[in-house]
Amino acid sequence: MAFRAAGAGAPGSRGADPVYAINQGDRASRGRCGSGVTGALGGHPGIVIGMPSTHLLIIGDRAALSWVVTAQRMAFPAGRSKAARALEDGDEIFLYTTRGCFRNPTRDLGRVIGRARVASPVRVLEDPVAFGERTFTEGCRLEVSGLARFREGVVLRDLVPRLSVFPDPATWSVRMRRASLTLPPGDADLVRTELEPLLVSYSQAAEGYCWEPALA
Repeated sequence: MAFRAAGAGAPGSRGADPVYAINQGDRASRGRCGSGVTGALGGHPGIVIGMPSTHLLIIGDRAALSWVVTAQRMAFPAGRSKAARALEDGDEIFLYTTRGCFRNPTRDLGRVIGRARVASPVRVLEDPVAFGERTFTEGCRLEVSGLARFREGVVLRDLVPRLSVFPDPATWSVRMRRASLTLPPGDADLVRTELEPLLVSYSQAAEGYCWEPALA
């Protein structure tokens, strides 16, 4: 799920957001839109296990985004098992669309546009998902709890100086060269706070992120 389109550069430069995640090719198997565990270790209270993590899911192509939103699923290509297995059932997900996701990087900005929860363990897919020349063999279900309206959302670069996951704001794009990025708790809190006022229900916004295969 993490690969780069030729000619992509730093997300903060003109027209240069990297194109990652399930993000190349326009032909995807998809339907139509609309369609954390804690506990005591060994019985000892106060020792918490299995705290859910928060991940930024990086999506760089509108056809892939349409499938993610429509199917409420995420998929990973062969060879990305390590990245895939970083997601666990119950983890929080922020959906991030790159500048190039909608094929107009001179107009668009990289934005956090939705919030979801991992709703199943990552498993080998019985029916792999195909995007262009790529086949995605592992995946999980998502439960999308809210979306920003189309071309709205939190502009990530505006938060970069305040996010500890980017220790050097000048080179923050290096950390985005992957399918997903795990956020420290403080960073997750900041993104959540900024995003929450922009979210509407799935049913109110999902249609804006859908493309028919012929139009993708």
